[in-house]
Amino acid sequence: MAELSNQLMAVTVLAYLAAMVGYAAEYAFGSRSRIGRAAVRPARQLVGSGAPVDDDVVEDELVETTPPFDRKAEIIGRVAVGLNVVALLLHLGTLVTRGIAADRMPWGNMYEYILSATFVGSAVWVGILLRRPAVRHIGLFVSLALVLLLGAAGMIAYTPVGPLVPALHSYWFVIHVSTIIIGSGIFLVGAVPATMFLIRDGYDKGKRKFPYSLGKNTPEAAVLERLTFRLHAFAFPLFTFGALIAGPIWAEASWGRYWGWDPKEVWAFISWIVYAGYLHARATPSVKRTVATWIALLGFATMLMNLFGVNLFFSGFHSYANAGGM
Repeated sequence: MAELSNQLMAVTVLAYLAAMVGYAAEYAFGSRSRIGRAAVRPARQLVGSGAPVDDDVVEDELVETTPPFDRKAEIIGRVAVGLNVVALLLHLGTLVTRGIAADRMPWGNMYEYILSATFVGSAVWVGILLRRPAVRHIGLFVSLALVLLLGAAGMIAYTPVGPLVPALHSYWFVIHVSTIIIGSGIFLVGAVPATMFLIRDGYDKGKRKFPYSLGKNTPEAAVLERLTFRLHAFAFPLFTFGALIAGPIWAEASWGRYWGWDPKEVWAFISWIVYAGYLHARATPSVKRTVATWIALLGFATMLMNLFGVNLFFSGFHSYANAGGM
């Protein structure tokens, strides 16, 4: 089962790569496609300005134009979504076989954590596509992020199947780690429309140099910004519970203290503060949406620091991350 999991992991990355190529083909050659050609009037001009914008108005004013579109690009885009679904199923198989081989939930180390968080991110993205196919063009960047993280998991964080360290033998292991994984996976997907919003907003303001040139075929800025907010607003309570409630309770049961300023605890708290700052800024009319979005991306950068930097370069109570714990 362990070997099968490793083989499925390799096929999963290839499937995401194939989906990425399909998304890229539609993105590059399907500029006349109706996908991603949504027009928001007149609220889109206000999104980057900091002026108050009624989000419900933005939703209501979202209409699709009906210019002639490239049928081949449309078909390629749908094939890319199909490949994305296949990759998601292979991804699930990788996790299931890994769990069967280890005879536990497959969340016991950094490698398994990345596998699980990216699976959540992929599942959330497929759900978004089902509900809002007009954002399909950013699938190129979602699949790119998944390929990069899974590649990093295989090359940097791979750990052979093994039992959990004694500190992780607790029912809080499932509660704490599962909520952190779900929250992190959603934050991962949320970082993509956040980045593309900043690029599209710059493109709408007349910037044509890279990376703003990428904004030409993306959905409208208002659509991307709204999607960013919804994903972060959904993930934040989950992350709060996992990092600041379930985590300390488990720490007290395992180590006799709720909080010990361990490097991983500190960086989780930093991430929480930054994401709370984003939601506060997003709810403040005087703060530009571009400024708030930069804060969201800073939050994701702290998450990456906690995942890679802390696990690889710091030691503490969570330093067993590469040998049997997250």
